[in-house]
Parts: sequence; C-alpha cells; structure tokens
Amino acid sequence: MNILLAEDDPRFGRLFTHLLKNKGKYKVDWVTNGEDAYNYALAAHYDILILDWMMPVKDGVQVCRRLRKEGYNGAILLLTAKDSVLDRVEGLDAGADDYLIKPFEFDELNARLRALSRRNFAPLLEEIIHIDNITINRTSRTVHRKGQEEIQLTQREFQLLDLLMQNKGKVLTREVILDRIWGYDTEVTSNPIDATIKLLRKKIDTVGENTLIQNIRGVGFRFD
Repeated sequence: MNILLAEDDPRFGRLFTHLLKNKGKYKVDWVTNGEDAYNYALAAHYDILILDWMMPVKDGVQVCRRLRKEGYNGAILLLTAKDSVLDRVEGLDAGADDYLIKPFEFDELNARLRALSRRNFAPLLEEIIHIDNITINRTSRTVHRKGQEEIQLTQREFQLLDLLMQNKGKVLTREVILDRIWGYDTEVTSNPIDATIKLLRKKIDTVGENTLIQNIRGVGFRFD
C-alpha cells in the first residue's frame, strides 16, 4: 500500500514514517507542508493520504477541499488535535473519509488504514498509455514507438517515463521526481534526473521534431 504522509512536526513525521514502514509494512512518502502534499497527491498514485490538519502553507483541510474540488477520489485520513464536533464536521465536509484525533495509538491508525484500504477508493492505473507516437505497457514494462519498434530502457528510465506519461501536461518538480524514482530518503542530488532525462530523450524523441519531455526552467519537467 502506498501512503502519502503530510506532517510538519519532524518528530512525529519521523516516528509515523518509521512505524508505517516497519510495523505497518507500507511504502511511505513524507512531506512537511500542504502545498507539497497537494502536488504529490496529483503527481503519483497513493492508496491513502494522511493529512495533518495544522500545516504551513496550506492546512490539511484546505488540501483536502482543493483535491476533492478537482475530482480527486482517493482515500483521505485527517490527523488533528481538534476534537470538537464542529471540527470533525468541518473536516468530513471538506472531503475527508476518516478523522483521527491526536494523541492516538499506532494500532488504531493502522486499523483505520486497513479499513480505508478495503473500501477501494482509487481507480486502477491504466496499464497501457499511448501519447503521441509513444506507447508504454505497464504490465509487460515495455515501450514502443509508433506501435512497432521496442525502445530498450533501463529500470530508472522506464520509471521516469511512466511517471511523466501518467502526468501528461503537468509539471513535475525535481523534488517529486527524486522522491518517486530515487526515494525520499536518498542522498542523491538532482544531477541524475538531468542525466536520465537526456538519455530518455535520445531514445524516445524523433529526429526533427520537438522533444516530448519539456524542461520547465527552475521547476522541473513536463511530458507533452
């Protein structure tokens, strides 16, 4: 199960991430503000979003409300110290599927995550994506140009192309790409992204035509 944890308190963030990965056996991405939570939620597939209510830039309720307004249908769990009925109503009305009041035991959080996962909110990702003259098959992990010749990609190249094509037309920041492909805890700099993008372009672009992967200066990359 893939989980996005949005928690600005570094102590709780590290603790939750450790418990979710080691005790819950989940794959976890951890961000520390609402804006990153919003961007990550749109840039990748998560089974459940865990949003702390009180976060900088955008709070959890604002993120939840914005995602629902834009059609996001994945499971969302709000974490907060606010325990009044009005607070719970506000969170649920914003689109949260469940609400957990701090402090809580990890076993309760784990049980709520299992319950949410059984409700199967998120749609399955498309197994075959066709954009322009590139076709990617996520089951066989193959890539073809114009439905004919297969393009040989390394694992990193395939993962990066898959991520970009899933999010066609959206700008993915370098931070999001590093996290999704190399891992949130990695010590890798952004240099491998540029190197992998360069190799990808050589393999998927057609001579004489515009590159499919656009560099958005100072931000990241977009597949067009």
